[in-house]
Amino acid sequence: MSYSQGQGVPLSPSEEKTWSMLAHVGVFIAAWFAMGFLCPLVIWLIFRYRSEVVRRHAVESLNFQLSLLIYGVVAGILILITFGLGVLIVLPIVAIGAVAAVVVIIRATMAASDGRDYRYPLCLRMVK
Repeated sequence: MSYSQGQGVPLSPSEEKTWSMLAHVGVFIAAWFAMGFLCPLVIWLIFRYRSEVVRRHAVESLNFQLSLLIYGVVAGILILITFGLGVLIVLPIVAIGAVAAVVVIIRATMAASDGRDYRYPLCLRMVK
C-alpha cells in the first residue's frame, strides 16, 4: 500500500521529526522491560503508511534493536557452551557494545532531530 492511499492523514514535518526521534530514543524506555524493539515496532506499525521519514527511522531502529537482541543471545550461548569461561571474554565485549549502542542511539536521535537519515553500524537489516 502506498503512502497516499488514505492510511490516515500525512504527518506534518514537526510530527515526523518528533516520531522519528522517538523511534530511536524510545528504546531506552522499552529497554527497562528488556524489549527495546517494542517502541520502534509500534511506531513503525502505526506510522508506516503516514510518513516515509518516520517509517525509515522506525525500521532502522527496529533492525538495530533486533540485532542487539540476536547478539545478546549469541553472547549468552557462548558463555553457556564454554561452561562460564567465556565470561572473561564475552562480558568485556558486551560492556563495550552496550556503551557503543548508547552512543549510536544518541547519534541516530540527533540525526532524526536534524531531519537526516541514520544507518546504524553492525546492523542486520531484517525488516524493510
